[in-house]
Amino acid sequence: SQAGILSRQSLGDAQNGNLEAMKEWLEYAAVYASLKLLGILPRSAARSLAAFVARILYALSPKLRKTAEFNLRLAFPDWSEFQRSEIIRKMVRNLGWMAAEFARLPKYSSKNIEDLVVLDGHENFLQGHHLGKGVLYLTGHIGAWELSSFAHAVYGYPLHYMARPLDNRKLDALVNRYRSLSGNRPIFKNESARAMLKVLKDAGTVGILADQNTMPGEGVFVNFFGTPACTTTGLARVALHTGAAVVPGYAYWDHQIDKYRLRFEPAVELTRTGDMERDIFENTQKFTRVLEEVIRKHPDQWVWLHGRWNTRPPGDPPLYTFK
Repeated sequence: SQAGILSRQSLGDAQNGNLEAMKEWLEYAAVYASLKLLGILPRSAARSLAAFVARILYALSPKLRKTAEFNLRLAFPDWSEFQRSEIIRKMVRNLGWMAAEFARLPKYSSKNIEDLVVLDGHENFLQGHHLGKGVLYLTGHIGAWELSSFAHAVYGYPLHYMARPLDNRKLDALVNRYRSLSGNRPIFKNESARAMLKVLKDAGTVGILADQNTMPGEGVFVNFFGTPACTTTGLARVALHTGAAVVPGYAYWDHQIDKYRLRFEPAVELTRTGDMERDIFENTQKFTRVLEEVIRKHPDQWVWLHGRWNTRPPGDPPLYTFK
């Protein structure tokens, strides 16, 4: 009967809901336990353990391996297989290190931050900040990106960061609680435009990761390592509208000092021709070129696992045919 069918559907929905809730709780519990374990270990032990786990996870992820290998062949076609494999090895290690540093964020303060992160080129940030129209902190998934904004806030310069909420709400709250311990605050996608404008109007700072693949309706195709990559136009639109300084910043591991170096480059000079669409394209290309230059300097510290060229120009075939 129809009533029986509806009853079975309701029971199925309830069971699926219970399974999803259990899955979310288990994910949260696993991440929470990992953070607490890495947080109580000595730093060197935490970094070694996290790097070891990262290697295992990478080895068990064939799609990620193929993506990283493809991206490096595309970006550095003249390199040998050994060169590319070394970059991947170091990248995986760096991801483990960053996980350990993230777990230890509650331990970092103004009293010990210099033991971990040193500022470099900070006058570039200060010059942009002193203009009084806010700062757009241009960065990417380079080095210890979670640590870079956290450390800068500990040094006395908190920011608002763009965040995409995680599907697991408990996990999302946990991650953002850690990120916010030094005074940083999230701006979620559904509130991004209005919140960003308010922060910049108050001469604040907004951090934007601008190195990910973007859907066609939200980006333009610009050159990235010689191949068109769909890139968000939001940064260019906001910069042109507000006059905020666009200051590149990134934290990379410096082996000479055994610390992270939080490097700020000079503010990017905006192109203003009066043709808004052209200006958006030209400035988006400028920002992408800046990030590419940083990645070329520190290729082992960018996340090559991401399908950066996943969105293709109309009519172009997909690049990641193995997915």
